[in-house]
Amino acid sequence: MPVEFLGIGGTNDGSETSPRTGLSFDKDYTLRLARAHEEHGWDRVLFAYGSGSPDPAQAAAYVATKLDKLQILLAHRPNVSYPTFAAKTFATLDQISEGRLTVHFITGGTDHEQQREGDYLTKDERYSRTQEYIQIVKKAWTSREPFDHEGKHYRFADFVSDTFPAQQPRPGVSFGGSSPAAYQAGGAEADIFCLWGEPLAQTAEQIESVKAAARAAGRTDVPRIQVAFRPIIAATEELAWEKAYRTVDAIKARTAGGKSLTRRHSLTAPENTGSQRLLALAEKGERFDRALWTPTAAATGGAGNSNALVGTPETVAQALLDYYDLGVDILSARGYDMVNDTIDFGRHVIPIVREEVAKRDAASRKSA
Repeated sequence: MPVEFLGIGGTNDGSETSPRTGLSFDKDYTLRLARAHEEHGWDRVLFAYGSGSPDPAQAAAYVATKLDKLQILLAHRPNVSYPTFAAKTFATLDQISEGRLTVHFITGGTDHEQQREGDYLTKDERYSRTQEYIQIVKKAWTSREPFDHEGKHYRFADFVSDTFPAQQPRPGVSFGGSSPAAYQAGGAEADIFCLWGEPLAQTAEQIESVKAAARAAGRTDVPRIQVAFRPIIAATEELAWEKAYRTVDAIKARTAGGKSLTRRHSLTAPENTGSQRLLALAEKGERFDRALWTPTAAATGGAGNSNALVGTPETVAQALLDYYDLGVDILSARGYDMVNDTIDFGRHVIPIVREEVAKRDAASRKSA
């Protein structure tokens, strides 16, 4: 099966290791980073969502008008707009990008962050809302006839859109999480299910949970699986590990005295299951499997995609192939010096993985 690479559509040069040097939406930097991905073998980039961050849909539209090939993964939280309105926003962006859009629906793992934009539902209620929201968006993308809806969270009558996606029948739907509620909702509705990087054994367990949820929802297919890492690469193993320890030292310097890197996430007591899993893993040890390293996650409180893969390009590529062999066909990666790390990973890691995947696919076809 083909493999895809997802990077980050950052709108400024800040990261866990250094504060940004300019505005939160730096147009020149946004385009420079996106172009680095397009020119170095990446398939798509994620435009993330935060309560105080630039609007990811508009940032994505800006990039889509400047670049011809790079695909877009747009993060969206259902609490910020009505699903019929969101469906038109997504369809318009898919038209602007000429069919390069996938939408990543975020349920929200932190009550405080959700409440900043008026969302006071419990986590389980948010998952229920997200599932209903996705169902409505899918129908709005595909229905040419007016329809009514009366559900637990939304009610409307006689809606039909006059704005449809370029992709037919619709853009892809992406979803993530590590709780039973996440598996249930994403297993039922997602085309892509996203996981944060954990050891191979735990990742295999999560993949089986997603597949079981898809079967329980009556699906005959299953979501594609995406796993995310923070690669730290260098020309030799020794240099890579030196770079890894420098990276953690820089993160710790920024979090000294208990300072959180973002207003969205606690360093010590995260609410979301995914971050709790990352911290629990870090307590068990620093190194797992071929190259997985947990101190980067521990230093950030398990904030988002934060476990590293450390080593030479060959070592990191082989570690990624281990996940591919589990059934992961979308590999998400993001460095700490985003432009330079994007270029290095694209030059030195992506070609190895693509070549090895092509060999595996050829061998599979030959044996079939």
